[in-house]
Amino acid sequence: MNVGSDRTEERLLSFESICREHGLSITPQRVAIYKELVSSPDHPSAISIFNKVREYYSNISLDTVNRTLLTFQKIGLAKVVESSGDPKRFDPNLEPHHHFRCISCGEIIDFRDEFYDALEIPAEIKEKFVVLEKKVHLEGFCDQCRAT
Repeated sequence: MNVGSDRTEERLLSFESICREHGLSITPQRVAIYKELVSSPDHPSAISIFNKVREYYSNISLDTVNRTLLTFQKIGLAKVVESSGDPKRFDPNLEPHHHFRCISCGEIIDFRDEFYDALEIPAEIKEKFVVLEKKVHLEGFCDQCRAT
């Protein structure tokens, strides 16, 4: 039994349900973009998903892929990973977690940490704003780039 395949099928059912809740048609292109997003081993950009999807939908545009990913983010199917100037990177992992980004190669690595999860929101922020989510974004050099 392929557990990864079961997880993908579960996510596709959830995808269809969430799209219907938000009045979005379930088009073959949207399904293809979502499949590429959730099957990616990293945090793909719209360009990397576009390059994969156009292998079987040659007339799809980068703009369509980008707008679709932003729509997925808006309805809760993906998140945009923090970055500094690079193209947006998308994260299908909706579980609470944090990110480390290598400033040399651009790799983004997920990590979990109870200490970061428990960070207190400063009083001056709590008084002025409604905090919906806490994420820690670390930047530095990954093992591979540090070794070179």
